[in-house]
Amino acid sequence: MTSTTDQQDRDFLLPPILRELVQARNSVRDHYGSSSLTFTFDGNLVGDLGEAVAADLFGLKIAPRNGTGIDGFAPDGRSVQVKASCTGRGPAFRMVETRADHLLFFHLDLEECTARLLFNGPEHIALACLKTPWTGQRMISVPAIKAADQRVPADQRLQPLRKLEARRA
Repeated sequence: MTSTTDQQDRDFLLPPILRELVQARNSVRDHYGSSSLTFTFDGNLVGDLGEAVAADLFGLKIAPRNGTGIDGFAPDGRSVQVKASCTGRGPAFRMVETRADHLLFFHLDLEECTARLLFNGPEHIALACLKTPWTGQRMISVPAIKAADQRVPADQRLQPLRKLEARRA
């Protein structure tokens, strides 16, 4: 049986400490608004934000950086890959030797300091969206990753350890 988790349950405010970081960046960007400085969050920082959200929400123990495709471990021992985007695009993957047991994909809205969990399930379900083999980097579109999420059985999802503050309407 697939999960039909209410999308509203997957929308939440970033944890307070991360909101402070994003709001500080937004203030600096706005202060220099007449210049061409944008203070864009780069891929590494966006990825770190996603991993921090996963650690807060799911109790993920973050692994040392080693380029293996595993960002951390869930409390039940499953290896987890965390992907995050603030561009409205889907997650991008490289062909790596080691795959995680589980994938979490977040869309971050850095203007509103909110996040939305778009995929929570076994990584192989998401990767089935990609034609194999491939070289370089390949992206799964947002509609495709949402469709893949709908195929995840409820008992295969990571369960949040606590509820984060709901996104304001």
